[in-house]
Amino acid sequence: MTELLYQTDSYLQTFTATVIAVDEENRGVVLDRTAFYPGGGGQPPDRGTLTAGEAVYPVKRARRIAGQLVHLLEGDDPLPAVGDQVQGQIDWDLRYKLMRTHTAMHILCGVIWRDYGASVTGGNMEPLKGRMDFEFETMRGELVSQIEQAVNQEVENARPVRVAILPREEAFQIPDLIRTKINLLPESITEVRTVEIEGLDLQADGGTHVRNTSEVGRIRVVNYKSKGRINKRIYVALEGD
Repeated sequence: MTELLYQTDSYLQTFTATVIAVDEENRGVVLDRTAFYPGGGGQPPDRGTLTAGEAVYPVKRARRIAGQLVHLLEGDDPLPAVGDQVQGQIDWDLRYKLMRTHTAMHILCGVIWRDYGASVTGGNMEPLKGRMDFEFETMRGELVSQIEQAVNQEVENARPVRVAILPREEAFQIPDLIRTKINLLPESITEVRTVEIEGLDLQADGGTHVRNTSEVGRIRVVNYKSKGRINKRIYVALEGD
């Protein structure tokens, strides 16, 4: 099993690891530990590099293949061998933008759940922009303006963001832990990672986040659409680089 360093420290940019398996078919390696987030929950995967000796391998992404987290490598150098030590470097500019964006989506979700009791029905994000679908029957410009004002108030409130990894039984005693319409956590998962925006939002989540809502920056609601009778989509963008 690969130790997932990003689960407890989203700010970790570099790490040292050992190659424990090689996937020649997919041109990838499995490491004993990694800071590369493989993507999921609407968040894209990390990019970066692995260095082994004199060779520097661009990491296209990490991806789960046959139960293993494989780091897919670009370039023409021969793959590192089992037992080799490698140094990982995360593309920090991409990672931090996604951390800000993911936390912004949780702020949006927390505000809408608190103020309107609407469940999430879907979502996706890119660096500094994203969209989220909610169970709303109606959506008007006035309501969208109120939502934008409320989410930016939570940015200004500078709420701490905390991560915990809990036994499944303990985690599911938390009210409203799963905010999506469908519980996507398979029964095989025995530990649940939770992300809490203090005083606003607490959800099961596997992605990377900033430590405080003040790091997100101003959130703009740039569009909204009806995607069905009780399904409305809100598009947001973050200001600043």
